[in-house]
Amino acid sequence: MAVAHGSRDPRAAATVAALLDRVPLDDVRVAYLDHCAPALGQALAGLREAVVLPLLLTEAYHSRVDLPAALNEVRAREPRLRVRYGHTLGPHPLLLTALERRLGEAGVPAGDPDTAVVLVSAGSSDARANAVVAETARVWRRSGWWTVTPAYASAASPTPAEAVASLVRAGAPRVVVAPYLLAPGYFADKVRRDTLAAGASVVADVLGAAPELVDVVVERYEAAHRQPVPLAV
Repeated sequence: MAVAHGSRDPRAAATVAALLDRVPLDDVRVAYLDHCAPALGQALAGLREAVVLPLLLTEAYHSRVDLPAALNEVRAREPRLRVRYGHTLGPHPLLLTALERRLGEAGVPAGDPDTAVVLVSAGSSDARANAVVAETARVWRRSGWWTVTPAYASAASPTPAEAVASLVRAGAPRVVVAPYLLAPGYFADKVRRDTLAAGASVVADVLGAAPELVDVVVERYEAAHRQPVPLAV
């Protein structure tokens, strides 16, 4: 049972469906935290066993609080249901490979020393989640880029446009944007519009159904079978 954030934008659900269609497991289903059906309780109704995987790129409020609370509500109603809870998709080294794939598709060679990258996440009120994105940018910087700077579409700073403008002022030969976002929608559209206006030369596509994400989903599923993430009662 893959649980995505959900969006009013139909492209988001279509992207999640495309990702899950590529996952080589026998019974793959989807639920959403908000805006879309089915909700987690609806999706789990009638089942006796499920591995629940958060289709989220960072561990933050949704994965630490919302999802465990929803799962405990379901288990209270259906005590025979056995749930194994898995880790979020990120952080994971394969996500950097997926980001480079999307930049490559946009014409940006991996590790180009004349290119500064703005790594854009959705942003969170949880400072720990934002710190993980900053650490991901720091690790990715070692690949040879001019630099890699983290930015946040909401709840934290710098904004993507601010990060692009700062790099332009600093003399970066070229500034490109790598959205650390799973699916298209409001954030992805705003990031593209604002960063191009601020001076970015390229904005890559969202991660979507990249093959690396398929591999991460399978890995998280197998890990949840071996050692599930504890759910607070």
